[in-house]
Amino acid sequence: MIDFSLKTDSPHTTRADAVAVAVHEGQKLSWAASEIDRATQGALVQAVKTAALSGRAGAVLPLLNLPGLAAQRVYVYGVGEGSSLSLKDARAVGRALATLACDQQVADLAVFPPGEGVTDALTQMVLGVSDATYRFDETKGEAARAKAKAPSLARVRFGVPEAAKKVAPAVLARAVAAAEGMAYTKYLGNLPANHCTPTRLGEEAKKLGKRYGFKVTVLDRKGIEKLGMGSFLSVTNGSDEPPRFIVMEYSGGKKGEAPTVFVGKGITFDTGGISIKPAADLDHMKWDMSGAGTVFGVMKAVGELKPAQNIVAIVAACENMPSGRATKPGDVITSMSGQTIEVLNTDAEGRLILCDALTYAERFKPRAIIDIATLTGACVIALGKVNAGLFSTDDALANDLIAAGKRMNDRFWRMPLEEEYQDALSSNFADMANVGGRDGGAITAACFLWRFAKKYPWAHLDIAGVAYTGSGKDKGATGRPVAALVEYIARQG
Repeated sequence: MIDFSLKTDSPHTTRADAVAVAVHEGQKLSWAASEIDRATQGALVQAVKTAALSGRAGAVLPLLNLPGLAAQRVYVYGVGEGSSLSLKDARAVGRALATLACDQQVADLAVFPPGEGVTDALTQMVLGVSDATYRFDETKGEAARAKAKAPSLARVRFGVPEAAKKVAPAVLARAVAAAEGMAYTKYLGNLPANHCTPTRLGEEAKKLGKRYGFKVTVLDRKGIEKLGMGSFLSVTNGSDEPPRFIVMEYSGGKKGEAPTVFVGKGITFDTGGISIKPAADLDHMKWDMSGAGTVFGVMKAVGELKPAQNIVAIVAACENMPSGRATKPGDVITSMSGQTIEVLNTDAEGRLILCDALTYAERFKPRAIIDIATLTGACVIALGKVNAGLFSTDDALANDLIAAGKRMNDRFWRMPLEEEYQDALSSNFADMANVGGRDGGAITAACFLWRFAKKYPWAHLDIAGVAYTGSGKDKGATGRPVAALVEYIARQG
C-alpha cells in the first residue's frame, strides 16, 4: 500500500522525485502552480504555452529540470473548467499521475490539489492512486511474479492551502482507510473460487479480529443447523465445501448502543445449482461473494478509523453447486424466521442465504441493517455499471446512503419498494416463492428480502452491476461500494 501523508513546505521547496501542480482550462494556474511559476521566473507558464496544454481534466504534462526548484520533475495536470476538480476527474487525475510516476520510476510524489474543494479532490486522488497501483499476482507462477515489477511509487504527499489544513488530516485518514478497504475487497474478490472458499473467508475474519480487536464468531454447518437456518443450508446442500456463518463485532460506541449491521452475500461460487447457468462467463461467478468482500473491506476500514460507533458485520458464505444432494426446483424449505419458501429457481440463491442472515441480525437490535449483494442480473439491465441499486423501507437511511455515495463518486440509485410487487412472490405451496418472474426482477428480489426485514430500518444494495468488471485489461473486482459505506459510517458518528 502507498504511504499517503500531508506535507507543509511550499511547492517550490518540496524535495520529492516529482511535484504535481494543477492548471485550469485556459492555462490558468492553480495556487501551487503559481508558486512554482514565480520560483522558476515564468518557466512553468512558458512550458505550458509551448506544449499547448489546455488544462483539460486528466491531461498531464511532465517537465524536467525547471530552474529554482528542489524537485527534478514537475507534473502539470489539467483540472478542467472552474476552480475545482469534479469527483470523477479528481480520481482520473490520481490514476494518471500514479501511472506516469510508475512509468518514470518515481518513488516519492508530492501532489498539490487545486484550492477550492481541495479535500474532496484529495480523497478522490487517493482512491485514484490506489486504483492505479493495485496489483493482483498471488495466483501467478513464481516466474511471472518475479518478472512483474512492483509499482515504483511508494510515497504520496499532499500539499493543501492554509484554509484546508485543519480538516485535511481527518479527510486523508478516511480516504486512506477507504482505499485500503477497497484493495482488500478487490483482493478477496479476485481470488479464484478454489482459493476463496467459505472456510478461507472465516479465516480472514479471524485475522481481522486479531488485528483490530473485533469479536469474531465463525459457525460451521452444525452451528448453522442449530440456529435453524434452513434457507441458508438449502443453498449449500449440493456442495462439498462446508459453509460458514461469520459475525464480526466492533464495539467503538457506548455499551448497549444500537449498532449498524452490515450483511454480505458470500456465495464463493455460483453455478446456479440445479437451475444451472450457461457456460459463457461462468468464471465471473467467483465474484458472487462481492457483497461479503465489501463487508470485509468496510470492516478493515473500521478497524483503521476506529469510529465511536458499534458496528456488526455478518457474512453468510457457501457455494451453490449441483449434485444429488442439491435443493431441487419445487422444494419447500423453512427459514430461520419460520416462514416457508418454495424454491422455484435454485439460481435465485442469494436471497435464500440473506433472509436467514437478516433474521439473525435482529438479535443485535440495530439502528439500521444494510445488506450488500450481487443479487440480480435484472439490476444490471436496469442501471448498468454506473449506479448500484438501493432499496429501502426508511427514507432517512436511504437518503444518507445516497448522499454518501455522491460524496465519494460511488453512487446508488433508489429503486421502488412497494407492496404491490409482493404478489409476484405468491406460492400455492409455501408462504412465498423465491422468484417472481422476469418483470421487475430486481424489485421482487428486494421484496423477498423485505419480508425478513420488517423490524428495523433496512436497506438493500444490489451491487451486481458495479462490483466487478468482467472483461478486458481491467477485468477484476472494483472494490465498490466500500468507499460509499465508509463515508456513510463517518457521517453517522
